[in-house]
Amino acid sequence: MSTFGSKRIVTGAHYGLRDWLAQRITAVLMALFTVALLVQFLMPGELGYDHWAAIFSSQWMKTLTFVTIISLAYHAWVGMRDIWMDYVKPVGVRLALQVFTIVWLVGCAGWAIQVLWRL
Repeated sequence: MSTFGSKRIVTGAHYGLRDWLAQRITAVLMALFTVALLVQFLMPGELGYDHWAAIFSSQWMKTLTFVTIISLAYHAWVGMRDIWMDYVKPVGVRLALQVFTIVWLVGCAGWAIQVLWRL
């Protein structure tokens, strides 16, 4: 038995791949939404509430916005969870921060969806 070297537990080559992939996929979805919104915004017409309401009145735009809201919440969750796991060492504090983050993100996503379907 060796008395030197790392005591690290190796979990495999795919550790973190799912989170990395989720970050990239959600970022692409948010970029597509931004492009779609810019295209709609640049259409001719006077800027105002009626123009914004018209952009979000079509079902495809509401669906894309809904998917983007969920993507944004998940993207933020993965990033914040990684920050809490990397920099907050006391388990109780880390758990409290993670629970607060989940509650905050679910609340923000719920509020955004409520606003979207109110248009």
